[in-house]
Amino acid sequence: MPDRLPDLRHARVLISNDDGIHAPGLRSLERVARRLFGEVWVVAPDTEQSAASHSLTMRRPLYLRKVGRRRYTVDGTPTDCVLIAVHQLLKDQPPDLVLSGVNLGGNLGEDATYSGTVAAAIEGTLLGIRSIAFSQVCADRSDAKWATAEVCAEQVLQRLDGFAWPRSVLLNVNFPDVPARAVSSIAVTTQGRHKIGGAIVEGQDPRGQRFYWIGGEREQDHGLEGTDLAAVHAGAVSVTPLCLDLTHRDSLAPLAAILA
Repeated sequence: MPDRLPDLRHARVLISNDDGIHAPGLRSLERVARRLFGEVWVVAPDTEQSAASHSLTMRRPLYLRKVGRRRYTVDGTPTDCVLIAVHQLLKDQPPDLVLSGVNLGGNLGEDATYSGTVAAAIEGTLLGIRSIAFSQVCADRSDAKWATAEVCAEQVLQRLDGFAWPRSVLLNVNFPDVPARAVSSIAVTTQGRHKIGGAIVEGQDPRGQRFYWIGGEREQDHGLEGTDLAAVHAGAVSVTPLCLDLTHRDSLAPLAAILA
């Protein structure tokens, strides 16, 4: 994989997401990509796949359906979409860049481990392609600031033109819940603490079976300096480089001393 992107005007770009082919965030990202890049392809899930994480469909066939010029859907996960796009649809020439999003809602802190949006970028990275996940933070999902996402995504992509891209690294980008004119900066950040799943609602269905519904509330800390959460809370775009190597290297020697 080359260190830098080719000239933007000649780059081949694949776009996917987890909100589905009809999502407004996908349209926003398409508009940005078509302004910047020479060739844009879209392969997105035919239905919403939020929180699908990096799941892969292996127990049933998948169907690729054309819905427009260089626009396709797959009846599977974001990971499925990227795999089929790279290995089948674009097998003659792999994309230079995979863009995922723009997700409705932030993917901050530990959200990245659950996110289908981030998973599409993870799959692109595993395939040796530079990949970026984009998400629009919003307190009110009916009032997501897509204009902010469009303006800031274009700025980020233009500035990344000179980035020496390390192998096995993807970028997780979150846009703040403010109008584009109020965005304070673009900040390079670490992951914050933002754990979902603490609120579980217990109930009973009409047949008397007990169920549990995982709520969307999160335990989070906006005050951790330098994190993605702190950045968007301050009105900045957060750009977090994520690495696919999950090895905790400081534990290697102590474990070897005990287990060898």
